[in-house]
Amino acid sequence: MPKIKTNRGAAKRFRATGTGKLRRSSAYKRHILTKKTTKTKRQLRKSGLVHKADHKPIKRLVPYL
Repeated sequence: MPKIKTNRGAAKRFRATGTGKLRRSSAYKRHILTKKTTKTKRQLRKSGLVHKADHKPIKRLVPYL
């Protein structure tokens, strides 16, 4: 069997935790930040977890994660 190519865009967006869950960064923090409150911007710095229903398609994009 040939090797499976990794989707490079997805590889830059997702990382695996030690227990095998997928970590992602928050959206809505790139631009138009002046109208967002300091509290909102601070909370957007934290990473979140990918929902379990979305694990299978992401594992297909990044098979060696």
